[in-house]
Amino acid sequence: MPVFQYTALDIKGKNITGIIDTESALIARQKLRASNIFPVSINEVYADSVKKESRSVSFSNPFSRVKSSEISMMTRQLATIVGASFPLVSAISTLIPQTRSHALKKILSQIKDSIEEGSSFAGALSRYPETFSSIYINMVRAGESSGSLEIVLDRLADITEKQQELNNKIRSTLAYPLFMTIFGMVVTFFLLAVIVPKLTSIFSEMHQTLPLITRILISISDILKSFWGLILILTAALVIAFSVLKKTEKGRYLYDRTLLRLPVVGILLKKLAVARFTRTLGSLLENGVPMLPALEIVKNIAGNVIISDIIENSSKEVEKGLGVGISLAAYNIFPDLAIQMIQVGEQSGELETMLYKAADIYENEVESSIISMTSLLEPTIILIMGVVVGFIILSIALPIMEMNKLVM
Repeated sequence: MPVFQYTALDIKGKNITGIIDTESALIARQKLRASNIFPVSINEVYADSVKKESRSVSFSNPFSRVKSSEISMMTRQLATIVGASFPLVSAISTLIPQTRSHALKKILSQIKDSIEEGSSFAGALSRYPETFSSIYINMVRAGESSGSLEIVLDRLADITEKQQELNNKIRSTLAYPLFMTIFGMVVTFFLLAVIVPKLTSIFSEMHQTLPLITRILISISDILKSFWGLILILTAALVIAFSVLKKTEKGRYLYDRTLLRLPVVGILLKKLAVARFTRTLGSLLENGVPMLPALEIVKNIAGNVIISDIIENSSKEVEKGLGVGISLAAYNIFPDLAIQMIQVGEQSGELETMLYKAADIYENEVESSIISMTSLLEPTIILIMGVVVGFIILSIALPIMEMNKLVM
């Protein structure tokens, strides 16, 4: 359905702008006039691009997706407007012109229309599972049923902002080591494939016995020079095959199990999963979502199928009457401290508070661990690059020194 942006006058004569999706400009004018809004100009905008974006939120070009930061900002603004006693439809109408993402603008417009047609806010959100997670939808549903929608929206904004902040810290911390690794590999490849063959060609003309280290360098250089295209194709094929395999059920299970068994990375992933699990479960419980539906929701945000299966199995034990802490402890995947804090929260009736404290602890531990790893990773990369460059320089310098001895 086309999207029209309009400039109009309200019943008090004030200028207003907004968007509306309908079959034609004529019908758009009729709808606006029926709402006591008198259009001055109506223009069709972004119809094709918005349709493409709304259809491809999850599977298409990543630059056309609705970003989590945009959802977080929209949620915070909506919570503020609703908290100021604005009706929900009016609050969404106020947000639509301020939204930069064309896909999100289209979705908000359709959500507003659905609410005006009698749908609940959660029901309207559930039509866009690619944009709004099950956590988001269920918390909104709980807020609507309890009459505390503005509080729930504030909580949702806190959750998304906290997760976004943690993800940004992880990305920014790992960006420099990753850049150094890629840059070092490119420079090394260039040296071995382009520079070294030109230098070592001098040695072949001398017809003298070369040191072992030089012969090794020349062999590596010849392989890269002769088969660099094949090497790149094989590398790309391996990356594609790995991506395809990871999307299969068995491949993803094997990949996640391998990650959890890695010495340092496995511990870090467990802590990150615990932080996500405890913070999300605490927010759901605090906003009125029952325990079993909450566990069903949080199993999808663990980021690891092994941990997701454990949460799902634990929820079955909880359904039989066991506590969350006891059911999770049986699988030896969650850290002992997290299990103890959950059990203390269940016994004291302060489960939500203990879940939040556990989330704070493990989020801080994840951040500290990444910083520590990065501080060790940078000198390690520099050391490896120094060894590689030293190997190349020594391989070239040794025969030159022997040639000088023969001349003297």
